[in-house]
Amino acid sequence: MSTISSTGIGSGLDIDSLVSKLVAAERSAGQMRIDGKKGKLTEQFSAMATLMGGMSAFQSSLNALVGAGSFTSRKVSVSDEAAFTAKAGSAAAAGSYDVQVKQLAKSAQLGSDAFASGSTAVGTGKLTISVGDSSFSIDVVEGGNSLANIRDAINKSSANKGVQASLLTDVEGTHLVLTSTKTGAEHALTVAASGGDGGLQALVYDPNGTQNMELRSEAKDAIVFVSGYEIHSDSNTVSNAIEGVTLTLKAPTEEDSTVLLGVERDDAAIQDAAKKFVDAYNSLAGTIKSLNRYDVATEAAGALLGDSMLRNIESQVRKVISSPVAGVSGNYTTLASLGITTQGDGKLKLDTVRFNAALESNPGAVSDIFTSSNGVAVKLADLMGSKTSVTGELTVRSSNITDSLVDLKDQQDMLNARMKVIEQRYYKQFNALDTLLAQMNTTASSLDSWLSQNKKQD
Repeated sequence: MSTISSTGIGSGLDIDSLVSKLVAAERSAGQMRIDGKKGKLTEQFSAMATLMGGMSAFQSSLNALVGAGSFTSRKVSVSDEAAFTAKAGSAAAAGSYDVQVKQLAKSAQLGSDAFASGSTAVGTGKLTISVGDSSFSIDVVEGGNSLANIRDAINKSSANKGVQASLLTDVEGTHLVLTSTKTGAEHALTVAASGGDGGLQALVYDPNGTQNMELRSEAKDAIVFVSGYEIHSDSNTVSNAIEGVTLTLKAPTEEDSTVLLGVERDDAAIQDAAKKFVDAYNSLAGTIKSLNRYDVATEAAGALLGDSMLRNIESQVRKVISSPVAGVSGNYTTLASLGITTQGDGKLKLDTVRFNAALESNPGAVSDIFTSSNGVAVKLADLMGSKTSVTGELTVRSSNITDSLVDLKDQQDMLNARMKVIEQRYYKQFNALDTLLAQMNTTASSLDSWLSQNKKQD
């Protein structure tokens, strides 16, 4: 129920202003407490989001470097890329190979005899098409038995996993063309017909029997010789020849000629991976420093200055960065031994000369320091993941802050409700006072009038 207010008709007082000031005074202490807590909690929540974002970004960078085998990168050289191109993964061993592309993989293709047009009726019955060991059938009925109808039924069949039908028109007429979508000798095409009026026999193809369709292209495997060894592949992407190397065949090489394929360690890519690691770490270090900063001149402090959780995270990260990697021995066991050292501001610096010397001396140790099960990149990624997971302390901390903000909202609602009651009480009191004063003024006015009249009579 709302309170009726007035502007002090009887008293001349500004009741609205008085009530407003009195309610503000009553609200002040409670509102300051709520606003203060809300400001701190909001600042902490924002800081937690910044920290979690920085740690998640660092984890993603580490996982990308480790997952891509960046610290064991290989590069390839091909003397004639008209024949093939190549890519080498981290598992590829360095070496050189003579490669001869004997034959490219091809897909099977069949073509029918010419029909007058795509609308020409062929016949009815069941047409069964096989691609290697896989087959499917379509039913061809009266009214849906034109060459175009058959093409559409083949392409739309949900069981069709390996053949594309099309119509091709030449000087003789229109042909139904069936093409396997897969290359390789195991994906040859056959077509059988049964039932109906027998017209579908015109589309039958059996390499060992009736051949009413013409074999336009034979299904073939790719054949490639690597250092004299013969390799067959059902596609022109050959990954079963040299371990860790994928060849993409483009054209057969000339008879008795070979193409030189070289595989070697990609030092530039590995150094770039180290730089990316340093940059990603320094980005996180910058975030932590910003949250934990204190400017003496301005007395400005970071949102998590002195926070025990932040100090603990920073300590754990630095321990991983500085400790020797378990399982690695010799001259190179730490990041510092590779030329990656911690500076005065807590950030890392990469000495490329020292790093390249380590890479040249012991590339296996370089890789292990980063990506072995105890490697720095792996352990840091695991640490970041544990802190930012659903049950991690950053997530729990953020959830607790959210709960506190919700509780503050409830407190704000309660304060608002209490202030409303107080406001109504003040209005009631002042309105009563105003009414009393109005009555007194009326009485005084009447008395003055009576006295004035009596004085005239005397």
